Amino acid sequence: MSTTPAPSPDVVRFASRGSSHYDILLALFCVVIVVSNIVASKAVEIGSGVVMLGPVQLWPLVVDGGVVLFPLAYVLGDVISEVYGLRAARRAILTGFAAAALATGTFFVVQLMPGASWYENQAAYEAVLGPVAQIVLASLAGYLVGQLLNSWVLVRMKQRNAERRLVARLIGSTGVGEVADTLIFCAIAASAIGVSTFGAFVNYFVMGVVLKVGVELLVMPLTVRVIAWLKRREPTYLAA
Repeated sequence: MSTTPAPSPDVVRFASRGSSHYDILLALFCVVIVVSNIVASKAVEIGSGVVMLGPVQLWPLVVDGGVVLFPLAYVLGDVISEVYGLRAARRAILTGFAAAALATGTFFVVQLMPGASWYENQAAYEAVLGPVAQIVLASLAGYLVGQLLNSWVLVRMKQRNAERRLVARLIGSTGVGEVADTLIFCAIAASAIGVSTFGAFVNYFVMGVVLKVGVELLVMPLTVRVIAWLKRREPTYLAA
């Protein structure tokens, strides 16, 4: 049984990012960003029939494929910000940005390359990956603002409360970051996935926020456990 002492609740501390744990979190973070940008090109409609409240579409629910995985980016961002601090979180955010930009550039170059004489899927390739550039632009704009706000709010709250009120700062930072991220993303990406009316846009934005925040709240007990596990196993955190 481990006898490692718990961090003092009155001391504000962060671990060094020169750690294998940080490297793993960074790799996962980049994978989540790249994959989410690809699957976000698919519009998803949940339910049948149309229910309107004035100009706002209440039903069916409109989301995109990114809602499946993208909330994990904020979970990982919370973990990195809480354990390693704002500078480490900023490095992860910018690295994820670069990975997504590289993926988009690769898709575009491959799309322009002449297909083999027997290759019959050029139209399918363009239909699936063609909108990705617009999706990535939307994602990167929203992601940069949302993630930086998320990390900034979390770290500022931690500087006030040290080890106390972890759940409060996870919820607070997530709410601020996800609202900003989703609004910017939806405003740019809506036309790429066929959302063309104001009512559908409001549905798309609201459901994006609700589902992403809901997923993060659902996994928050696990997030708290992962943070506690990392804090106990990062020597530079305990030594701070």
